[in-house]
Amino acid sequence: MSQPIKLLKQEVQEVLETNILPFWMNKMVDHEHGGFYGRIDGQEQLHADAEKGAILNARILWSFSAAYRVLSKRSDSQTPKLQQYLETATRAKDYIIDHFIDHEYGGVYWSLDAEGNPLNTRKQFYAIGFAIYGLTEYVRATNDMEAFDYALQLFDCIEEHAFDKVHNGYIEAMARDWSPIADMRLSELDANFPKSQNTHLHIIEPYTNLYRCIREILAASSCDYVPAIGSVLPVNIVVAPETVIRIEAALRNLIHIFTDRILNPETHHLDLFFEMDWTRGAGHLESYGHDIECSWLMHEAALVLGDEEVLKKVEPIVQMVAKASEKGLRSDGSMIHEANLDTGRMDDDLHWWVQAENVVGWINIYQYFGDESALDKALQCWDYIKANIIDFENGEWHWSRHPDGSLNLVDDKAGFWKCPYHNSRMCLEIIERSITD
Repeated sequence: MSQPIKLLKQEVQEVLETNILPFWMNKMVDHEHGGFYGRIDGQEQLHADAEKGAILNARILWSFSAAYRVLSKRSDSQTPKLQQYLETATRAKDYIIDHFIDHEYGGVYWSLDAEGNPLNTRKQFYAIGFAIYGLTEYVRATNDMEAFDYALQLFDCIEEHAFDKVHNGYIEAMARDWSPIADMRLSELDANFPKSQNTHLHIIEPYTNLYRCIREILAASSCDYVPAIGSVLPVNIVVAPETVIRIEAALRNLIHIFTDRILNPETHHLDLFFEMDWTRGAGHLESYGHDIECSWLMHEAALVLGDEEVLKKVEPIVQMVAKASEKGLRSDGSMIHEANLDTGRMDDDLHWWVQAENVVGWINIYQYFGDESALDKALQCWDYIKANIIDFENGEWHWSRHPDGSLNLVDDKAGFWKCPYHNSRMCLEIIERSITD
């Protein structure tokens, strides 16, 4: 392992364990009403009465489950820190099951009030996907059967209610009782179309983790045990063969949706919004952060699927999409958010999540395709993050820097969309990957 990679691994683990995770454990745990607070603003002020979002809570679950799983492998014993990560993950898992999951109609609520009562009961499939992502990561970390059962139930919800049997793909949202709704937008910033790249990206992501989780369960079942921290856990999860077949087929189909529908073959960017029949909508938009994020998530899906023919098709596309994302790179290594080519409007704020995905995307290109310049891009962006995005004084990362270099203190430090996910995942991906010269 080269010195730059070794140093990178050391630095991201330190940031993860001293900057990101402690912020959420020390400042965001709601000891009065359970779960986690809904918001800390850009001025470090806690809003204890803020609504609690499904995205935030599912991402907390994923982050602490993954931290426990990955870092446990690097420790010879159960340290107090590791125990804290597990306790925080379990808190998130229990709160999601007890409060966010709709036990009458299925799926998860979009948001709760500060006391944990349903507030916005719409069923956004993006959010259901993240709940699967978090629950399956908890299963990977703990072998918890309850979390696995709920993950499968949520998979069934998406397949039953979101899948378009006529044109293929997944719609954006429905009402609580699964009736149609006119406004399917994920947020006020999005165009109102029935299908989007963003929702498909965050369905392929949990489906990949669900399939990987099942493969790990099946592999462990063959020897009756799965590895745990200094011990073993008995395998207590049974997966029906037809379930495996359904999930594998759904994952395979999603990969082809990205390569054959969402990918723009002329530009190699990923188009963002679509009509039901996959006609592109909302104009010529380019989201550089989503491009680089999708490049490695699409590759991960193909690797986990394990089909050589699919991988042979996907890997050239992975490299093309990453290359296309370079349009958003700046000379200092940072990456801007997105551009509207029809209007000429450019969102050139330097968002925390785009920088995190920028690092992982180029690390992935370097690791699998041996591109030395990709490693340089990742390291340069990491230097930018350290100098401009991480809040070493108060913890966590700032939302963004403006193009002129000034700090964005208006958007949240923690909130509905500002979660310990992109940045913690960046750290954990680098820690866990076998990156060599």
